[in-house]
Amino acid sequence: MFQLQKTIISEEILEKEFVCNLSACKGACCVDGDAGAPLESEELEILEEVFPVLKKYLRKEGLEAIEKQGKYTTNEQGEHETTLVDGADCAYVIYDDKNVAMCGIEEAYNQGEISFKKPVSCHLYPIRIKQYSEFAAVNYDKWEICDDACSLGQELGVPVYKFVKQALERKFGEDWYAELDKIAKERENS
Repeated sequence: MFQLQKTIISEEILEKEFVCNLSACKGACCVDGDAGAPLESEELEILEEVFPVLKKYLRKEGLEAIEKQGKYTTNEQGEHETTLVDGADCAYVIYDDKNVAMCGIEEAYNQGEISFKKPVSCHLYPIRIKQYSEFAAVNYDKWEICDDACSLGQELGVPVYKFVKQALERKFGEDWYAELDKIAKERENS
């Protein structure tokens, strides 16, 4: 672990390699697990705001879950998450013609209908952020459903932090990312 500004970073994000391989995993991270995607407090308001546009992109099952549970849920620790369909699929998941799970929020963004790409926690994956009072912990989340992504990342030589560059800049800023990249290159050369 090392510190960068107000973040404590796991060295694994520099050392591990990762590139999503949707043709292999079919978007399993959006449908497996027992919790929704973590949401930041400002994203709750954004979801409320963009939901009227999102409705036409979402599946019937997702809309029904949102109608019953709300646009997001709150867990026992008081953290907000995306709503789930039957405790599994994210309510915002849609499927393409090859049955690959995709994000309905991101589809609306890609179609130019909203300016919110998707929850930052989804955009950052396989990085997970844990916010503490004085700093944020930036960790690599190893999940066996992403083994194909790890293999593809190794094949292409793409470290985790480069794969999620856009998301890290979105979360922490371009200057923070430039510092991270400098640290990674210094470690690589030593």
